[in-house]
Amino acid sequence: MKNSEKPTPTKAAANKDTKNNMVPPSADAASELRDLFIDSLKDIYWAENALVSTLPKMASNATSAALSGTILEHLEITKNQVTRLENIFGLLGEKAEGKKCEAMAGLIKEGDSILEETQPGAVRDAGIIAASQKVEHYEIATYGTLCAFAKALGENDAAKLLTQTLAEEKEADCLLNDVALNAVNLIAAE
Repeated sequence: MKNSEKPTPTKAAANKDTKNNMVPPSADAASELRDLFIDSLKDIYWAENALVSTLPKMASNATSAALSGTILEHLEITKNQVTRLENIFGLLGEKAEGKKCEAMAGLIKEGDSILEETQPGAVRDAGIIAASQKVEHYEIATYGTLCAFAKALGENDAAKLLTQTLAEEKEADCLLNDVALNAVNLIAAE
């Protein structure tokens, strides 16, 4: 193609909103976004319930008292997050039900592998922290997205509750990082 020739736009490109460089929304986009929002809530609801079952196992396999305590503290927070999600479903007029979260199932499986492949001690603790932080980062991404969806849909009460959970997940990540930096990783590296 010569520099002076312009490429012929594709059909999709021709349909893009030139101001935002996006495809214009369909007539039922709000309904589709709501469906995606509900589906994503079901996904994280399953994930949080799975964590309620998994966190005690991680805590009992940690040898660092600080790590075990951090995990058990987050278990109680996670139980509250499950209740909060149930409240959000209620606000939306939906039944609280989970849909298997393949991402969380994979992260939990990875955490189980760490327990199987390491001996009790600082290295296992470092692995538990790594697996836990992967979980937290997934949750941070999910709750951030859910907050944005709720705000876009005008579900302000749901957005407030989701924002509270997002803050808790960020705090959990910071606490895990502190345990890693101030105790576990230093011992594991010796």
